[in-house]
Order: sequence, then C-alpha cells, then structure tokens
Amino acid sequence: MRVMLKATLDIDKANEALRSGKLPEFLKEAVEPLKPEAAYFGPAEGRRTCFIVFDLQDSSELPRKLEPFLTQFNARTEIFPVMTADDLLKGLAQSR
Repeated sequence: MRVMLKATLDIDKANEALRSGKLPEFLKEAVEPLKPEAAYFGPAEGRRTCFIVFDLQDSSELPRKLEPFLTQFNARTEIFPVMTADDLLKGLAQSR
C-alpha cells in the first residue's frame, strides 16, 4: 500500500544535527531504507518536516521504518494512505 510519512523534526535535535554537519547524513540514513517513490522537505508549522511517499507491504514494518526519525530527531510522525489520480479513478469506478 502506498503511504505518506509526515515526519516533523524536533527543533533542538535538528538544529544540533545541522550545527554538527550531520543533518544530511542522518536524513539519508532515515530516508534511503524506505526506498521512497517521492521525498519532499520543507517547513510545516514552523518546523523542518519530511513528506515521504513509499510502499508499505505490512504494518509490522512501521517500527523499523520510523525508528530513525524517532531516535535521531524526536520527530512527530504520521502515516496515512495515499493514491495517485489513476488509483482514485479506478477506485471510484469500482464504487458504482
């Protein structure tokens, strides 16, 4: 199932990683294992935030996939299902 992870990084943890020069490395280590379809980064609610779309085969994968964001950044995380426009049209056609 295609899902989107919204990970909102803790300001102090992210600032510390930025000052030490390790923020890019930490983000790479957290994002690469997800094998994202897309990854976007920007501010949300005044905090550094990651929006990452990836395939989640089984909910049991969540602890392993979210742990880097939680341990490295004290991030607030949200996961929700998403779909492409084609997926939406297919689903709507089936609901008639």
